Amino acid sequence: MKNVMTVGAALLLTTSIASAGGLDRSGQPIGVIFEEGNYVELSFGQVTPDITGTLATAGGTQKSGGIAPDYTQFGFAFKAQINEQISLALIFDQPYGADVDYDTAGYILLGSGAEVESTGITALARYEIDQNFSVHGGLRQTSAKGVYRVTALPDLDGPDGPGMATPPYASTYSEDSGVGYVVGAAYERPEIALRVALTYNSEVDLELDGTVGDLSTTMPESVNLDFQTGIAADTLLFGSIRYVAWDGFALSDTVAGDILSYDDDVFTYNIGVGRRFSEEFSGSVAIGYETSTGDPTSNLGPTDGYLSLQVGGAYTLTTGVEVSGGVRFVNIGDADTTINAEFEDNTAVGVGLKVAYSF
Repeated sequence: MKNVMTVGAALLLTTSIASAGGLDRSGQPIGVIFEEGNYVELSFGQVTPDITGTLATAGGTQKSGGIAPDYTQFGFAFKAQINEQISLALIFDQPYGADVDYDTAGYILLGSGAEVESTGITALARYEIDQNFSVHGGLRQTSAKGVYRVTALPDLDGPDGPGMATPPYASTYSEDSGVGYVVGAAYERPEIALRVALTYNSEVDLELDGTVGDLSTTMPESVNLDFQTGIAADTLLFGSIRYVAWDGFALSDTVAGDILSYDDDVFTYNIGVGRRFSEEFSGSVAIGYETSTGDPTSNLGPTDGYLSLQVGGAYTLTTGVEVSGGVRFVNIGDADTTINAEFEDNTAVGVGLKVAYSF
């Protein structure tokens, strides 16, 4: 039942702007360490968000236009089986990101925006204690860079009418890297395709030099619970729960102060069913859900929770070579921003593709 689980794997890189709370994008997967034998994979994702909002003012309603450009995600992973008990893996992902651009004339935030780009490299080892129990752990290096810009923002609710609340500001932050650790354990029963894996990712501190102000932040700790089990012949139930400690997170600029902050931790849930229809082809369907907080959001991230549906398929081309992919549709949760703009009925579509080779 191995290829049933790979059906939705390419979609892990198409989580969209609202998929996992905060700046989370990849979900920090480590599933490659459980592949059989030696294994290598290359993943690609394309995400198309449709995020718009409105702001009611004394002069009428302002429309933001689309504020979230399309973006791509790449991933690479390699796993080597050293002996019957020890395996090693190297994983490249893009764990965090943001791309927001207010470019619609007439909107109060015209010219404001932000970009966050990151890469993660994880060196992981797994030790199989016996047929049922294993432990895994390693080091993860996270690198990030970004841009922040905000136009002069008037105080719409000032006691004497509109006044200047925020002066214009812009800074570009050069790349910095930090190192954290990964540790986890798994329980398996191969005869029923059961696996439950728990993985902890530590915090990572970053200090980015800027063209004006410098930026400091701590990427939050997280916990992933991944599971799968056979429920019928050639049929698999799979899912995950991801917790990220976003409460207290901030991107702090030495001149502008906190340009982005979060006050709530985030739980993200996914559950699905995969089925192998032949030796060559399998398919899956899954739903995803993230709870909303109901709190006002930043203008740089006007989303709050989501509900998603994804479908995928995997096809074995030849011995050891498999191509998988699919589509994910995301209904993004409504949000009110700190300037009382309303973002409602927004969506995103993600397309994923993965090529894998076992040897």
